[in-house]
Amino acid sequence: MAGFDDLDLRPELLAALTALGYEEPTPIQRDAIPHLLAGRDLMGQAATGTGKTAAFALPMLNRIVAGTRVGPPMALVLVPTRELAVQVSEAIYRYGRELQAKVVPIYGGQPIGRQLGALKEGVHVVVATPGRAMDHIKRRTLVLGSVQLVVLDEADEMLDMGFAEDIEAILQVTPGERQTVLFSATLPARINNIARRHLRDPVRIQIERAPNERETAPLVTQRAYTVTRAHKLAALGRILDVEAPAAAIVFCRTRTEVDQLTETLNGRGYRAEALHGGMTQEQRDRVMHRVRAGTAELLIATDVAARGLDLDLLTHVINYDVPSAPDAYVHRIGRVGRAGREGVAITLAEPREQRLLENIERVTSRRIAREKVPSVAELRARQMDSTSVALRAALDGDDLQRFSPTVDQLADDYSTRDLALAALKLFHDARSNPTDEAEIPEFVPHSNRPKRERTETTGRPGGKFRQAPGRKTRLFIGLGRNDRISPGDIVGAIANEANLAGRDIGPTRVAERFSTVDVPEASADAVIAAIARSTIKGKKAVIRRDRHQHR
Repeated sequence: MAGFDDLDLRPELLAALTALGYEEPTPIQRDAIPHLLAGRDLMGQAATGTGKTAAFALPMLNRIVAGTRVGPPMALVLVPTRELAVQVSEAIYRYGRELQAKVVPIYGGQPIGRQLGALKEGVHVVVATPGRAMDHIKRRTLVLGSVQLVVLDEADEMLDMGFAEDIEAILQVTPGERQTVLFSATLPARINNIARRHLRDPVRIQIERAPNERETAPLVTQRAYTVTRAHKLAALGRILDVEAPAAAIVFCRTRTEVDQLTETLNGRGYRAEALHGGMTQEQRDRVMHRVRAGTAELLIATDVAARGLDLDLLTHVINYDVPSAPDAYVHRIGRVGRAGREGVAITLAEPREQRLLENIERVTSRRIAREKVPSVAELRARQMDSTSVALRAALDGDDLQRFSPTVDQLADDYSTRDLALAALKLFHDARSNPTDEAEIPEFVPHSNRPKRERTETTGRPGGKFRQAPGRKTRLFIGLGRNDRISPGDIVGAIANEANLAGRDIGPTRVAERFSTVDVPEASADAVIAAIARSTIKGKKAVIRRDRHQHR
């Protein structure tokens, strides 16, 4: 089976894929990339989550020569929604980081000034919704005369949303000799009509769904919890404590994430083993021996590393991230619920991964129940149940007499009931983790959040209103202009990673070596935790409360 090394991609792209933990191409990537590198037009039938973004992004980025001057866009990707525009642009940026690729998403609902600035500076790739692309074309701020490649992603959905005329108009102002790629989940007649008019002798690729995609193990209970990245680890620990699986696989996207999560979980007292493609066969065999022997209760693994595993003792499958492909989700949860046994499949979904979750439901025709992360009270109740079971087992044992002298001595000063309560407290405290005492905030979509109290703004014409700012805290971030960081990079990272609305983020100041940003006091700790676990423009950042904010 061909790997990425066999696809004739630039070394910089291969390095980025390795860093991201990608171990082998998906079927759509394996089929499409060679044709796109050869300059062929392509028409692909593939659902969201099959890996098609990398299928067109890698050949697109392969055209970039690192260090060369950036001018008007050489590639345009049209997508139906703002959410997909952000998702695709982030993916292209990650793949092209080593090539210093400049990517800008343009869509409605975002301040147009930021988009204008990015386009004026020069950009390699524009990812746009058709409506906002037309706005820029009419303003003459999006010039497509140098475009070498156009991608129509989820073309059927764009047509369903009424973008047919915009797509036609956009294609008319791109060079006739461009390379054109079209991806669609379905291929109705109108999609074929577009292909006949705008694609030249296209290669046709169809990715068939696995036969068992709609047979998603009815004995498997499927649940999903929506949590921000900052609280994901705490949520996983809470769920593991409440579920108390006899044996579970926790799936991660990358090798790095597997290693980090395994180390963290072991530090919290779980017996976890890592399994990924970077391990030797001898290491893999040792891990599987410990899992099958019951000396490890958690196996933290990537999809590729876990392929072919058949563990009869599994009770839970946990997706630490939402799988990007529906068939990957099906294959994962199919590892429990076998041979008439019941199993549980749990998925931790970040707010921006809801679309992937909904696509899995659509493809599998099965609903995934959305639930709240267990509260501290529920965790304590589960822990006391566990303590009660352990206590009953000890009472049934025959080695209690060695504790009699201590009990007899203490009984002179305390009642038997008080002694039992104190012993239970010590036992319970020894098994508890201090982080268990903090509630994990429930994620509430912006559309469901109550409107904030508004105050009238003075000095503005027309009686405009603004939201009351509330109490702010200034944060220090150890990145600045020398790191090519802009205020928009900081605001975008906080909005994405900490799920904080852009309007809630206060003044952002960027100096040469550091930056500061004002955030709501109530959100400060969550922002610090989220940014500490992620990156800003690909760079790790020191972040803390600003010690000088009151000077």
